Amino acid sequence: MHQGKTFIISGPSGVGKSTVLHELFKGRDDLYFSISATTREPREGEEDGVHYHFIDVKHFQELIEADALLEYAEYVGNFYGTPKKYVDKAMNEGKDVILDIEVQGALQVCTKRPETVRIFIAPPSWDELERRLTSRGTDSPDKIQKRLLRAKAELQTADVYDYFVINDSVERAVREINAIMIAEHCKPADRMKILSE
Repeated sequence: MHQGKTFIISGPSGVGKSTVLHELFKGRDDLYFSISATTREPREGEEDGVHYHFIDVKHFQELIEADALLEYAEYVGNFYGTPKKYVDKAMNEGKDVILDIEVQGALQVCTKRPETVRIFIAPPSWDELERRLTSRGTDSPDKIQKRLLRAKAELQTADVYDYFVINDSVERAVREINAIMIAEHCKPADRMKILSE
């Protein structure tokens, strides 16, 4: 059984990451979606171990001190992070792990694990990103402008990623991500290991 790999998927708000990931996971049992740990309280309908691993601040601090997180950040008074143990367990079972995290978190992960594959999902155009954010109907025009400004800043860091996928159609974006994942498993170091066993 081959060892799984870790793939980071990042992209600005409104780019369609959730939709792309939903399609990517359809009918697949060889993928594991990394669930973050958080110190915030569960919202209505959220389940521990499904939406997040809900833990208290003391436990989170212990994870930081034990270097048991691949990345973490504080956001609006709560901590969020990626526990190593679930990622490692899935990879040891031969599953590829998908981390849906921000650019800063991606940089932290790659400092600890340089072999992590980074994929940035971008919109086909700024007009389309603005249209998608507006059509969601969840944000004020002011908030949409803030999200667009943040998206421009995130896009300027995209050159630290290994791959760049433009989400002009969900099917094409999923096809490209699948192709990237297959290619990553075809590298000589991985294949030679199989032959030598």
